[in-house]
Amino acid sequence: MDNSLKERIREFISDNIQEQPVTAQPNAFWKNLKAVGTELWLDTGDMDEAEKIWTAEMTALTTNNTLVNKEIQKGIYDDFIAQAKEIVKELPHQQQIVEIAFILNARHGLRLAKKFGGFVSVELHTDTAHDMKAIVEYGIRYFEICPDQFIVKVPYTAAGLLGARKLREKGVKVNFTLEFSARQNVMVAAITKPNYLNVFLGRIGAYISDNGLGDGSGAGERAVLESQRWVNHLTQSNPEPTKLIAASLRNYGQLEDLAGVNVFTMPTKVAAGGMTNLSGKFTSRLDEIYPVGIHPEAEVYFPEKLWEVTEQELELAKSLGQNCPQDGNELIDRMHQAGCSDMFPYLSDSDLNYISSDGKIPKHERWADRLATGELAIDTLLNLAGLASFSNDQAQLDERIERILKGH
Repeated sequence: MDNSLKERIREFISDNIQEQPVTAQPNAFWKNLKAVGTELWLDTGDMDEAEKIWTAEMTALTTNNTLVNKEIQKGIYDDFIAQAKEIVKELPHQQQIVEIAFILNARHGLRLAKKFGGFVSVELHTDTAHDMKAIVEYGIRYFEICPDQFIVKVPYTAAGLLGARKLREKGVKVNFTLEFSARQNVMVAAITKPNYLNVFLGRIGAYISDNGLGDGSGAGERAVLESQRWVNHLTQSNPEPTKLIAASLRNYGQLEDLAGVNVFTMPTKVAAGGMTNLSGKFTSRLDEIYPVGIHPEAEVYFPEKLWEVTEQELELAKSLGQNCPQDGNELIDRMHQAGCSDMFPYLSDSDLNYISSDGKIPKHERWADRLATGELAIDTLLNLAGLASFSNDQAQLDERIERILKGH
């Protein structure tokens, strides 16, 4: 795509946004949580829902392929898509779809930024997840649209680790996403050095409970707090230390259980539940080591990989950070050579199809034998399932774009 078309698209995205800024009021409940060291973000793309919760203590909103798709499916952007069609009509058909999806994400992100005045995390199209060049190109384009407020979300893939590193070298703010363990975040902190990284803790507990391995209590919280310790250790001397996000909060009790973690991304229901049901007297829980509700017989599946980091993994992370691979395949090969193949296993097409069909929470019995041998790991399965779930939601958004492109 030539630069003149990119500039025309950028102007189209930014043109005629008329959101009226919200006048945020202070709130003692959130002030007390912020006082223990936690930055407060809302996890929604719904502006009406966000406005009901937004206070002066909140600093950002985060969207993803699922949340943006929910907004697009309301039909509020159908006319905008039709206008975008005229701008990108000379591109190949599939590129038109990806480009319009980018336009929609950027447009909705700009509306959120103008209305709420904070940072907004914007997501890449899932087609770019394994394409380092595309990650860098679209990341830079997001940044150029709103350099003061946009944070680019890049998923945990081999190409994502390297693409996000290049974005950081170019000064682009990065929110590295779809991590489920301390060891994954050690890799991210050492290789990418992003502004933010994540633990999707709600899905960790759900994997254990939904698959009958235990009640799942404490597992996500343990992964978050161990990640926080490692991220602090590895990035505290960086020019810009990385911050950990406790993401995918499932219940308001986690606001107390994880108080002091760098950042919370809160669904509006969790935030509202906290204000209704909690005292607002927060203390830091960073030194807690929560017990994990898991049956003894499930220990054969190495659930500790969610919160423990081995010396082997730590040394590999440092090596990859200091001597960075040239591409994703080289990174994966070096992980296998170092004995950490379960972090990026070689999978068949049928394996990937099963992961996609399972939804956000993999079906344990399908993978149990390979988990027990160490070929696979729970954090890896959750990462792959999360990306597949986002891809399915992205496909729904793309289908709506396709219908409008065809005039239906």
